[in-house]
Amino acid sequence: MLNSKQRAYLTSMASHITPIFQIGKASLTPEIAEAIDAALEKRELVKISVLKNCLDDPKEIAEMLAGRTRSQVVQVIGKKIILFRTSKKKPVIELPE
Repeated sequence: MLNSKQRAYLTSMASHITPIFQIGKASLTPEIAEAIDAALEKRELVKISVLKNCLDDPKEIAEMLAGRTRSQVVQVIGKKIILFRTSKKKPVIELPE
C-alpha cells in the first residue's frame, strides 16, 4: 500500500507524462485491461484518460483496473487516472520510504 509521501512522489512524476490510454464509450474492456497490464510491467507508472462519452465513474474504473492489473491507484483527478505497479522484471522507480 502506498503512503502519502510515495503517492505525492508518484503524482509529481505522473504530471510530466501524457495519458497513453483512453477509455471511451465501451468503458473497460478486457483488451484495455490487458494492454494497461502490459504497460504497467514496462513503465510502472501509467496515466489513463477517461473520455466524456464514457458513462462510468472514473473512480470506479480506477478501482476495477487496479484489481484486474494488481496495481495501485495513485490518484484520480477529474477524468485522469494514475496507476502504479512495480515491474517484476526491471523495477525502475524507487519509492521514498
